[in-house]
Amino acid sequence: MQTKNLLLLALVALLTLLPLWVNGDAEFSGADGQAEEIIKQTRPGYEPWFSFPWEPPSGEIESLLFALQAAAGAGFLGYFLGYQRGKNASSQTRNYSRQP
Repeated sequence: MQTKNLLLLALVALLTLLPLWVNGDAEFSGADGQAEEIIKQTRPGYEPWFSFPWEPPSGEIESLLFALQAAAGAGFLGYFLGYQRGKNASSQTRNYSRQP
């Protein structure tokens, strides 16, 4: 079991680092920035119809907020799935205990 976990961890690390090694000089930007560049190229006079009332002071803060949002979502999803699994296991145990 321990070897399997180490192999999976090594595979995740490889899949994470391989794109950075293969395209080391590439710019990995988000889809929002890429879409904004294409819109500016195709329609230079375009004005967005909505702007957020608060803009994060730096890219690092924006990344932090995105990471916190992802962590909160993953935590909620993990809690919900664990709760459901525990609830199902509990109901199966109760069903077995009622049999004569």
